[in-house]
Amino acid sequence: MDRKMFAVLLKYIKPLDQIDAVLAPHRAYLRTNCDAGRFVVAGRQVPRTGGLILARAESKEELRKLVEDDPFYKAGVAEYDIIEFVPAVYNSAFAVFTK
Repeated sequence: MDRKMFAVLLKYIKPLDQIDAVLAPHRAYLRTNCDAGRFVVAGRQVPRTGGLILARAESKEELRKLVEDDPFYKAGVAEYDIIEFVPAVYNSAFAVFTK
């Protein structure tokens, strides 16, 4: 099955001191998933109210389960909005992520 593309929008729902308390394990989670090819890119929003992950998965349900492993999710410090999209126009360097 082909992987689909998703944008995962994170919204912080707790104060930043609670976010910072789980930031290191959250970043390790992001790195693991980037290295495995599940995430394309991840970072925080400006101003610092949440984050964004571009992800690849076979289904929205598969990605939902993956998000449940995020330390932010487990700590209850962020809400997640998962948006599936179809890349139509992209830089050729990103073509590998559209297959």
